[in-house]
Amino acid sequence: MGKKLTLFVLSLLAVGFLAACGSTTSSEEKGSEEGKEIVIGIDDKFAPMGFRDENNEIVGFDIDLAKAVVEKMGATPVFQPIDWKTKESELSSGRIDLIWNGYTITDERKEKVLFTKPYLSNAQVVVTQADSNIETINDLEGKVVGLQSLSSAADALSGNEISEKVKEVTEFSDNVLALADLKNGRVEAVVIDEIVIDYYMTKENENFKVLEESLAPEEYGIGVKKGNEELLADLQAALDEMIADGTAADISEKWFGEDLLLK
Repeated sequence: MGKKLTLFVLSLLAVGFLAACGSTTSSEEKGSEEGKEIVIGIDDKFAPMGFRDENNEIVGFDIDLAKAVVEKMGATPVFQPIDWKTKESELSSGRIDLIWNGYTITDERKEKVLFTKPYLSNAQVVVTQADSNIETINDLEGKVVGLQSLSSAADALSGNEISEKVKEVTEFSDNVLALADLKNGRVEAVVIDEIVIDYYMTKENENFKVLEESLAPEEYGIGVKKGNEELLADLQAALDEMIADGTAADISEKWFGEDLLLK
């Protein structure tokens, strides 16, 4: 092989090597989830975070935010309605990759899952019929109280001394059923997320009232399977970008009329 030909071949190899290096760097920059599907476990009756609209399409604040964040990661979001009582089991088994639907950060849950930083504040509140004589949390003594099973509402009630004085606690698979029983008088009060009941009462013309006194303040986070720190880091980085560039604020404005994101 002649000297000129040898130099030409070597230069081609060098260009190919540099191109390969450039390609690897670009892929690494996009994160390890590039091109993957990320399955997100949701409660599809949890308006306004995630629920079905009149066309049976899954919509909501967390749905829009999850789509934007996961697409930012270069992945495809897949929303999987689950039984909320089994959410941590669904995650640990690998059937879902994330729990993302008004998922409250608690010490007990931290033992089972990894959490992102909190992105939204919330509180557990008590809702009654408008003409009810229940005005304070202490007035729940001797009353039948409803709430979603294995939810942070259950934790908030059990963590308050009034839980020892209520007549009965009725558990429901979702908040919609709990509020239906409140409307029909089968329960006298419901413990529920403040964000959820505020949205519900703006959309539904129900004769309900929310007590001024709340049971427990809390914060929402995104749950990731224990041991999957890489996914957690990619997710947090993308979420931070969305909050910093105003994309998350726009989504919050759409659903709540204001920017509620924690900075």
